[in-house]
Amino acid sequence: MKPTLVSPSAVAPTGVGHPYSPPLSSGRAVDLPGRGTTFVHEIEGPPGAPTLMLLHGLGATAALNWFTTFPELGHQFHVVALDHRGHGRGIRAATPFTLEDAADDAVALADVLHIDRFIAVGYSMGGPIAQLIWRRHRDRVAGLVLCATSHRFRVTPPEHVMFRWLPAFEQATRLVPDVFTRRLIANLSAPYLSQNSFARWALDELLLRDQRSVLQAAVALGRYKATPWISDIDVPTSVLVHRRDRLVPPARQMELASAIPGSVTRDVDGDHLAVVRNPQRFVRTLIAGIDDVISAHASPFDMRQAC
Repeated sequence: MKPTLVSPSAVAPTGVGHPYSPPLSSGRAVDLPGRGTTFVHEIEGPPGAPTLMLLHGLGATAALNWFTTFPELGHQFHVVALDHRGHGRGIRAATPFTLEDAADDAVALADVLHIDRFIAVGYSMGGPIAQLIWRRHRDRVAGLVLCATSHRFRVTPPEHVMFRWLPAFEQATRLVPDVFTRRLIANLSAPYLSQNSFARWALDELLLRDQRSVLQAAVALGRYKATPWISDIDVPTSVLVHRRDRLVPPARQMELASAIPGSVTRDVDGDHLAVVRNPQRFVRTLIAGIDDVISAHASPFDMRQAC
């Protein structure tokens, strides 16, 4: 059954059609049977084009993370990007956020859209989600493109301290009025959004989150460690290393690339937010990384079968 298109205003007062938003593909609510309702941006692309499943980072939304890439990717690929649970207009669940559930949500979406196999493109938190999609649903993954991410996030002493305190902070936020947390997020994000001509829209996208779920997602990242199995990944993989990243150290990103047999490394001359701060440069590198995955398959015919 084809998902029903809905007016964005029926979902939330921001997003597609927001007066200050960048041009976006049509978004729609999609019910994932037995899981809940999420929000999806989809671009059909050329007939027979490989499918990209875009997986966004912590605290973001599909639109906020990927809007700079939609036009170029849509010219060459079938693009699907969903809001992860607890983020944006993603699934609202009574259970705590887990990266495993987020991975299963993406595959459930592929089922609803009748997508057999796809290339999972993960940015930051989306990287572990992409890795888990491969581990839990290997027959669905034609390749991986991993951007500004790693297979472990709790390594240095400061990281251990930060992640150790996150569960207590998550508990404390239950007592804090939402109006206070909204103001806090606005103040913290102001230096980053001030460089964006769509700052007002971007802030509204950030504020769509469920604060407890986002904090639970941060806790899940601190617990994530794929070291025991990351070298088992057996699909074509590209790793985009953000050379000026201060959130995920470039050395950790290189460690990820080294751990995956046969992976291709491409450098991004930018920081963790290069996708929005240096979009033209980032998109060129992203498409090159995707092409690396596609060219690893025997022929275009095989790739169409894979995706």
